[in-house]
Amino acid sequence: MQKYDIVIYGATGFTGSLIAEYLAERVVERGDIRWALAGRNIEKLTRVRDEIGASKTPIILADYTDPASLKSLAESTRLVLTAVGPYSLYGTPLVAACAAAGTDYLDLTGEPQWIRKMIDDYSAEAVSSGARILFACGFDSIPSEVGMQLLQDAALEKFGKTLPKVRGRMVKFIGGPGGGSIATGMAMGKAAAENPEVAALLADPFALTPGFTGPAQPTGMDAGEEPDVGKVQPFFLGPTNVKNVHRSNMLMNHKYGTDLVYDEMLAVAESFTPPAGPPLQPGEGPTREAMNNGCFELLLIGKDDAGHSLSASVASSKDPGFMTTSRIITETALLLLDSPDVKPGTWTPGAALYGKLAQRLEERAFMTLKVLN
Repeated sequence: MQKYDIVIYGATGFTGSLIAEYLAERVVERGDIRWALAGRNIEKLTRVRDEIGASKTPIILADYTDPASLKSLAESTRLVLTAVGPYSLYGTPLVAACAAAGTDYLDLTGEPQWIRKMIDDYSAEAVSSGARILFACGFDSIPSEVGMQLLQDAALEKFGKTLPKVRGRMVKFIGGPGGGSIATGMAMGKAAAENPEVAALLADPFALTPGFTGPAQPTGMDAGEEPDVGKVQPFFLGPTNVKNVHRSNMLMNHKYGTDLVYDEMLAVAESFTPPAGPPLQPGEGPTREAMNNGCFELLLIGKDDAGHSLSASVASSKDPGFMTTSRIITETALLLLDSPDVKPGTWTPGAALYGKLAQRLEERAFMTLKVLN
């Protein structure tokens, strides 16, 4: 029997410390979670542990450059939640360790080229060992996944069928990137510039659906104006979210149909403007006040050729990338532990936890989900 239920790997980073802070609260509430903090710096881990009031929580020394330490980590726990990115640079050894040990794995990656490699390299081993591996368990791409679920479930109830054409429009977005997100973006850009295959994958909306390619999709790259939402422009997370929505659809045997067309764009007159000064470095992020004042709202607008139409909204009253994300991934982890029916393999969180996740996020992650018409 594993010693822990959850280990947070990378708890000393900006997002990792927020996750640890929130999980500490949930551990007290539930009383049935055995957990630990892991990373490569004992002093920093101890400081985080003490700052969040969890001084008795065990600490595990683990480093992505030391496979033996990751093997020991994976074998000690039922689930590893990692906030150590860019995942394309630092994540593969931990996925490998969890897939080998049969340990559940969750991350916050927004790197489709890396997700695809992990799917190709470790899906079969995860199925064999019993590991459930869930990528993109934060702001990218869970709001997009649960928003599509909400819209299509309502369409099935109202029209008796799903809607094949859906637009995702971020109509509110106040929240800035942290140093880790900036580093991830730079790593993705570098990989695409150096490798044409990576560039092609990043441009492919079906990059995460091996063996399936659906109909032509909008690029999401053209600015313009739409009658119902006004001016639109490219949304930096749109391409990643679109890929995960299509993968979720495939994993659920194309619950939304094989003809789904989906794109995401930013549709706000004003959004976050980065402050003047040097770029944030990994481990840095916005102030607590800024996070409390952040928010987002994703509007999903669906239609079909018969004239049916429906809209749904997914929103949060807190900063999307940090306060909301730290709760999203923590609740996803707890829900996965409580869902033994989820089969082993590589998953999107929306497909793995369909019908459960949306309700949990409304209850615990500052989020509201509603059908609008």
